[in-house]
Formats: sequence, structure tokens, C-alpha cells
Amino acid sequence: QVQLVESGGGLVQPGGSLRLSCVASGSIISAYHMGWYRQAPGKQREWVARITNRGATTYADSVKGRFTVSRDNAKNTVFLQMNSLKPEDTGVYYCYEESFNFWGQGTQVTVSS
Repeated sequence: QVQLVESGGGLVQPGGSLRLSCVASGSIISAYHMGWYRQAPGKQREWVARITNRGATTYADSVKGRFTVSRDNAKNTVFLQMNSLKPEDTGVYYCYEESFNFWGQGTQVTVSS
């Protein structure tokens, strides 16, 4: 079983940046497709980005050009670099593993002046 732990969230002003990390334990994730979802208050969970085991990436239209998903298999970690943040990016960000549907506990991102 894979345990996923996110970190790196916080309060940032509009236009700022944050880098989220998702550290996996219990299994090596290099063979897995991984990604990020987010959930804003009162809204459904929304898919944000995905990275395959070979490093191919896809993004939601709402974050394309601003967010970058990457992975460091040697550190068993997936990252989400978020630039040019907007208030509508506020929410809890969750890391997930696609094949077995493992999820982390989430990290809060708040974009506000």
C-alpha cells in the first residue's frame, strides 16, 4: 500500500507562487501515473494535472501555462509548481496515484491579498 503525504501549501498573494510536494512511502512510485486534484470550499473536487510514469504531463485548462507537474523518482516524490496564482486557485490540493486510487490527506492553498 502507498501512503502519500502532501506539503508546501500556505497563504500567498495573487500573482505569487507555491511549490507543492507529495512524498510517497510504502512502495516505489516510478511505475505509477500520479497527479493532483483540488477542492475549493463548497465545490466538487477538480482534476488539476497528471504525470505518467514516463513523465508525460497533462493539465486542466484552468491551470495550463501556470502550473507544472514533475516527479523525482529517486526521491519518490511528485511536485506541483504553481505560478501566477489567482484567488480561484484556493482550495485543498490532493496528490493521487492513478492505478490503485491512493490519495494523500491534502494541503491547503489560499490565494488572497
